[in-house]
Amino acid sequence: MSIVAAYLYRDGKRVDAVSLGDPQPLEATGEFAWIGLHDPTKEEMAALQKAFRLHPLAVEDALDIKQVPKVEVYDDQIFVIAKTAHLDGDEIEYGETAIFVGPRHIVSVRHGSDRGHSELRRQLEEAPQILKNGPDYVLHGILDFVVDGYLPVVQTIEDHVLAMEHDMLDSILGRLEIKRLFKLRRQLIRFQRVLGPMTEVCGKLVHLDLPCVDAEAKNYFRDVLDHARRVEGTVAGLKDVITSVFEASNLLEQQRQGTITRQLAAWAAIAAVPTAIAGIYGMNFEDMPELKTEYGYYVVIAVIASLCGVLYFRFKRSGWL
Repeated sequence: MSIVAAYLYRDGKRVDAVSLGDPQPLEATGEFAWIGLHDPTKEEMAALQKAFRLHPLAVEDALDIKQVPKVEVYDDQIFVIAKTAHLDGDEIEYGETAIFVGPRHIVSVRHGSDRGHSELRRQLEEAPQILKNGPDYVLHGILDFVVDGYLPVVQTIEDHVLAMEHDMLDSILGRLEIKRLFKLRRQLIRFQRVLGPMTEVCGKLVHLDLPCVDAEAKNYFRDVLDHARRVEGTVAGLKDVITSVFEASNLLEQQRQGTITRQLAAWAAIAAVPTAIAGIYGMNFEDMPELKTEYGYYVVIAVIASLCGVLYFRFKRSGWL
């Protein structure tokens, strides 16, 4: 069975398990059912649809794992889709959580997410003063749980980028490091495509008058909205850092190449002096001046050494050597 948990709550306390085959009628106030499923079958969703009068279009979307985050209203119920994210190496893997919220029920359907809601359910059950307010507060808890899951993803990528930035200052980034930078940048761009709609979802829950969401709950959703915006801003900043690291690496590489070019030019200039002098006196002419000078060889060597020394110290002073 893909049903992870299905319980009835009264005044914020768990009182009984919920049977999907023969659901019991719920009281008018202070009572609701919270059902959690993981990768349910069509038959199980059909049973839920019948038990809680779920809209068929919402049920169809809940079974489709390629939906974008959104909020939809069906009569007196709302349907929310949230995207989960976790890091696998340098890849951000995405899951999906569909949430049906009615006056007396909340149903969460998870796809592709390893983070279950058991811990969240336990935390809410330990706070009956919150849980007794109804399904909209459970919806807040689930969305807050999903958005909080984005933080470890962003922080881990941030650590990777900062480590590469530190390495870049010590040595030039190689081909593999540059490929990894661009891979992380692509992952962040994809992540932004998820964060944008998620922020819109939280914004709608804060600013719109929706069924099953009372005015007091909007303050809780505003906190989730702030978290989503903070993550969105961090991701945008990380993209800029990656671009800066790549550009700085290019500048350092150009600087290194310029240094090598200057050194080669300086040594070439120094080597040109003996080459030129030796080339002149190496010509086979009979009537060349100083050919028969007694100390001509030593004078030429001294001139060559002096000129090369002067050039060397000049290049050294200017930072070319």
